[in-house]
Amino acid sequence: MKLRRIQFRLHAIRRMFGREISDEEVLKVIREGEVIEEYPNDEPYPSMLILGFVNDRPIHVVLAVNEEESMGIVVTAYQPDPSLWRDNFRRRRKP
Repeated sequence: MKLRRIQFRLHAIRRMFGREISDEEVLKVIREGEVIEEYPNDEPYPSMLILGFVNDRPIHVVLAVNEEESMGIVVTAYQPDPSLWRDNFRRRRKP
């Protein structure tokens, strides 16, 4: 995925601040992480869930992609809860 720019939504910035996740960490996850889920029907743009590790800390980033403008939009970022995820934070646990 080749993006010319990344935009952070206000919601994402607030959540990142509260969760002590920096924009540099989010950018690293976007650059080096693994897409573990795709949401092609999201509006206004398709989005995806990306997993990355920063200093052994797992981080999930929800990124919407405006392909027309080659722009990624950070929707939110969080540290996944191990009780909700398995396979090293790649797959959701069944309820």
